[in-house]
Amino acid sequence: MRRFTIWAAAAAIALAMSAGPAAADDASDIRSVIGAQLDAFRAGDGATAYSHAAPNVRAIFPSPQSFMEMVRQGYDPVYRAESAVFGDLRPEGPGFFRQEVNLTDSRGRSWIASYTLERQPDGTMKITGCTIRKGDDLAV
Repeated sequence: MRRFTIWAAAAAIALAMSAGPAAADDASDIRSVIGAQLDAFRAGDGATAYSHAAPNVRAIFPSPQSFMEMVRQGYDPVYRAESAVFGDLRPEGPGFFRQEVNLTDSRGRSWIASYTLERQPDGTMKITGCTIRKGDDLAV
């Protein structure tokens, strides 16, 4: 078991190192897709917001309506973000990324949204998930 653990740790380190830094077009695509989804949330445009979701998200929420209901219920700081400032971008393997976004909600509270994204076979960047946590400052 110990050999497997050491091998698994070495494989994880090699994967992280092989990911390398995000390319400029990756960073641009990531900011574009997250920004477009945030704009769609603000406009109440469920179809456009849903179009930026990856297949794994679409499998759980099979319609724009069910997706938007989930976002309204559990991700209000994302759904009604007043402002967004992009933070750290980290590759998490070939074609996989994590983007931190500092958000300010309608009450001026600070939140950090941690998005995961994946480059799709057709070349588009799609959002695979998002977690939110309270930010340390009052607002961004």
